[in-house]
Amino acid sequence: MKKFFKYSLQTLLLVAAFSFNACQEAFEELPQPDEQQTINASSSTAKLIENTASYDGSFDNIVDGASCFALEFPYSVRANGVEITIESKEGLHLIEEIFDELADDEDFLEIIFPIVITLADFTEIEIAGIDDLRELAAECVEGGEDDDIECIDFVYPITIYTFDINEVETGSVTVESDKDLRTFFAGLDDNDLIGIDFPVAMELYDGEKIEVRNNAELANAIEMAKQACDEDDDDDYNDDDFTQERLENLLVECPWLIHEVIRDEVNQSDQYFEYVMNFTEDGGVTVKDRMGNSLMGGWSTRVTDHGILLNLEFDVLVDFNLEWFVYEIGEGKIKLYAEGGNRIIMHSVCDLFDTDPNTLREILKECSWVIKKVKNQGEEIDRLLGYEFNFLPEGIVTLGNGENTSEGTWEITMNEQGRLVMSITMGSEPGVNFEWPLSDLRNDRLKFKVEEIGYELVLQRVCDDNANDGDVAEIRTFMMDGDWIVAEYVDGEMDETENYMGYTFNFLANHLINTTLSDMGVSYPGLWRVLRNSDGKLKVYLNFGEVDILDELTEDWEFVSITDNKIILKDVSDDPGTMEKVSTLIFQRIPTTP
Repeated sequence: MKKFFKYSLQTLLLVAAFSFNACQEAFEELPQPDEQQTINASSSTAKLIENTASYDGSFDNIVDGASCFALEFPYSVRANGVEITIESKEGLHLIEEIFDELADDEDFLEIIFPIVITLADFTEIEIAGIDDLRELAAECVEGGEDDDIECIDFVYPITIYTFDINEVETGSVTVESDKDLRTFFAGLDDNDLIGIDFPVAMELYDGEKIEVRNNAELANAIEMAKQACDEDDDDDYNDDDFTQERLENLLVECPWLIHEVIRDEVNQSDQYFEYVMNFTEDGGVTVKDRMGNSLMGGWSTRVTDHGILLNLEFDVLVDFNLEWFVYEIGEGKIKLYAEGGNRIIMHSVCDLFDTDPNTLREILKECSWVIKKVKNQGEEIDRLLGYEFNFLPEGIVTLGNGENTSEGTWEITMNEQGRLVMSITMGSEPGVNFEWPLSDLRNDRLKFKVEEIGYELVLQRVCDDNANDGDVAEIRTFMMDGDWIVAEYVDGEMDETENYMGYTFNFLANHLINTTLSDMGVSYPGLWRVLRNSDGKLKVYLNFGEVDILDELTEDWEFVSITDNKIILKDVSDDPGTMEKVSTLIFQRIPTTP
């Protein structure tokens, strides 16, 4: 899958013909125009040809998260619990529609095995289960750095000649597709010699046709096009079309936080991370750095045959001074791309800047706030899952688990950029001691995040302990009625039920849970909660502290059902860069003795 921006490759090829030797150390060793027109099957030129003819598996990354292979149609999946059959590429939009139904839910996808996948060399293999698929996916290189070259394609048919060791022609074959070409190369030995019937037509990412007349021009054309477009080898399936008017309205609607800057293939994200850009309708743009300094510039847009361009001009921020191709907007994000390895990613932050601190203060004091996630210096602190904050008047804050309570102070301020910040000081609980910059403001959920140094705090609002929610009350009553055992615990495809044989779970009042290992006479205290999340889903929070074996069950589980004295929970992993993993936990109530 490729995204486009335009430049004249024909012009570059003419320049490359004269200057290629001067910069050859930056590229693979390529043939020169005066060399014999045969190609060794193991040469760098042959490898470029193979990579250009590779099968692009990125179009279905929403399903497999892997760009070096794709699933063969038809196959079935469960998207957020809804089973659908995917018959073609167009069917992938069904998954997107299901995922887009709610803006803030936790989307999950389950592939129904067995499936057949097609590899980069067009080999088809059958996959029996998710572990085998994950193993193959781990070998893929994502983000456009893989061997597959997508920014230029061959125009078929092409005639290829074979030669013996003395370079005497021994035969010919006409290939009609990428698959034919890869199949032909797969049948060659490393030392086999081949030749191509020139001229050969090639098509660039933007639809422009070029013609190459020898091996050197062919290799140069492919090399020059390798990084000429964004291959979109990621899981961002929401690459929707947009107009110039929509882009301009979006830019001026809210401030934008800068999350990634790559200039001339050098990652400059640390330097500009969380700078704030404010676009105005008169064509001005102001950037505030982390110290609050304002840097002034200008912006404009224009429409081309191949997309919309955003021009940025600054006196100081020279890394931003380019005409950027806008290749994705939506879901609070804008991605910019320019030739030569240049990229900017920005996130919209409508309510986080220049907002009256009293707004957040009052929101916090209205109800209790339960910890959904907390990271401190990149380490997720599971032992605080489900703990409850209460933000009290006079700057007092408490944090408790139903049995123990810590007390500290809190305040809402604005940093130098004008961003809302929640400061918490709690000496007895260092995991939450931090000046938390707000990254998402909603009435029922708050997120604080400093991605570059690994701090994150996600809080879920709970008013009156969800007492008025009948479903929550029913589940709590059901769980508190009797003792329970783990009837099933399947982590992905690993059945680990036997690890919990002998453990008895008792769900008590005040969100306390007591776990007993019968043959040892040992008991472990913990925390449990049932509440409805901001996305409307019922959640069962389990927190067993730092008990090794029980730590596996510490999670904010999604409630599935109550049936036959069983409660069924599931969890969908959201670890970045990994394929989704669905885990199932089933508690069964122990029958009471008459």
